[in-house]
Amino acid sequence: MARKSATQSSASQAAGETTAQASAESTASQAQRVIKKYPNRRLYDTTTSSYVTLSEIKQLVMQAQSFVVRDAKSGEDLTRSLLLQIILEEESAGAPMFTEAVLANIIRFYGHAMQGHMGAYLESNLQSLMLMQSKMGHQSHNIMSQMQEQMQKQTAQFLNAFGIKP
Repeated sequence: MARKSATQSSASQAAGETTAQASAESTASQAQRVIKKYPNRRLYDTTTSSYVTLSEIKQLVMQAQSFVVRDAKSGEDLTRSLLLQIILEEESAGAPMFTEAVLANIIRFYGHAMQGHMGAYLESNLQSLMLMQSKMGHQSHNIMSQMQEQMQKQTAQFLNAFGIKP
């Protein structure tokens, strides 16, 4: 009898946890904006019930708003593709952030044993840079230049350790 009670208790606890997870996921998805991409390349913001442009999506990124871009027909997640498109447009207009050497090195990491680590490494460094930037505000351009130089040195050392010339 005690075994049945423990099993039933365990099952209802698991069901409760599943319900709580589903509720939390539902709340999270409600907070996240959904942008639908149609075959004619138009982007529709379901939150505002209006069509948006790529520059408006960029503004969502700049404001750190959570969103997902989905194919209107298949429901496929296209968020990464759209973010890459924004980066491409930014790189093509004005002063690019990435040099040809940096882009070539990034390409070289695809298929490399360190591919999985490279993304985490870049993400960690960018988060550190943003944290330092937010702490400093816009106090000094000179400090940012020094930090950039330091990060370039660290990246060069990281790449050299794996036989890749920066």
